[in-house]
Amino acid sequence: MLTRVTLGDDGRTIELGWQDGAVSRFHAMWLRDNALDDKTRSAGNGQRLITILDIPAETRIDKTSIKGGALEVTFVPEGKAVNFPASWLRAHAYDRKEDHEPGWTEGDVQRWTKATMQNSVPRAAYGDASRDGNVLRQWLAAVRRFGFAVMDGLPTESGALCKVADLFGYVRETNYGRWFEVRAEVNPNNLAYTNLGLQAHTDNPYRDPVPTLQILACIENTVEGGESSVVDGFAVAAALQAENPDGFRLLSSYPARFEYAGSSGVRLQSKRPMIELGPDGELICIRFNNRSLAPAVDVPFAEMDKYYAAYRRFAALIEDPAFEVTFKLEAGESFIVDNTRVMHARKAFSGSGKRWLQGCYADKDGLLSTLAAIEHGFKEAAE
Repeated sequence: MLTRVTLGDDGRTIELGWQDGAVSRFHAMWLRDNALDDKTRSAGNGQRLITILDIPAETRIDKTSIKGGALEVTFVPEGKAVNFPASWLRAHAYDRKEDHEPGWTEGDVQRWTKATMQNSVPRAAYGDASRDGNVLRQWLAAVRRFGFAVMDGLPTESGALCKVADLFGYVRETNYGRWFEVRAEVNPNNLAYTNLGLQAHTDNPYRDPVPTLQILACIENTVEGGESSVVDGFAVAAALQAENPDGFRLLSSYPARFEYAGSSGVRLQSKRPMIELGPDGELICIRFNNRSLAPAVDVPFAEMDKYYAAYRRFAALIEDPAFEVTFKLEAGESFIVDNTRVMHARKAFSGSGKRWLQGCYADKDGLLSTLAAIEHGFKEAAE
């Protein structure tokens, strides 16, 4: 609850006092740009109806008052009065003391290891998730929090994995097709199509942007071995940073290069770091795929030895069983991974029996949008 409001800097700033003793400051220009009235924002979709140049450069706050749990502000020279709900102001306060260390993550991201996740893999049945919004909400929230989840109860038929993507968004088609087969082939164009084991990796780092979600679904699996495994790249990056801060700096400061040219007419290339941080130091993406790593040419000569030592240690941590969660997909089961965070791997399997999986890609923004819409609906129902 707002308790006081004070103008400062000749109306160019404002200071708010809250019942719990907190204090928040806002700039007049920021408030005017983010005004919630129907002349500034569309009532239908919330998008701005004005540009920054429509706001007078000399904008100040002339008068303020607190009425009914809201802040009323009058801007000059426009003479425009706007109400801001107190809850909205508190949620969007930017006057906060947060000294993040590089590699930080948002509160809804939870890093994990084998010890914390092996016996609590998030899981839902497709039928329940498709009928019950609460089940779908919990499953999508698990993907947001942990970066992966299992879904069972799918039809054991070709293309059924797209039903998972349809729950929250759309399939992202690539040169591999709308979906692709993951089973032993003669003369495959990708090692994923053999019965060899695969090192934990993220998919398609040679794309920019990378596919942000991957779904793998099992249609048939009667082989010995072939277990799937997942590794939280954010947890591994944190472990590297804790033991070798300079190595973390190197892998997050210099770009790696990735490329793919395994199909006729396809030559994909990207230039991105293995550990990607946002401008504010937030850990936002892991790219790790030894098969498609191209020669590093963007690391200075003086740093290359240390860069490779850091890369080697990062790889060793990724293969440390302490970070690996394993499970064997049965027919009708699938799992989804956040391809910007969680690496997946496969154990080798024998030539007897059959192992037929299919994979496809989707976009995380669709998943997060669907989750946010469901959560908003639950919140409105509760209110």
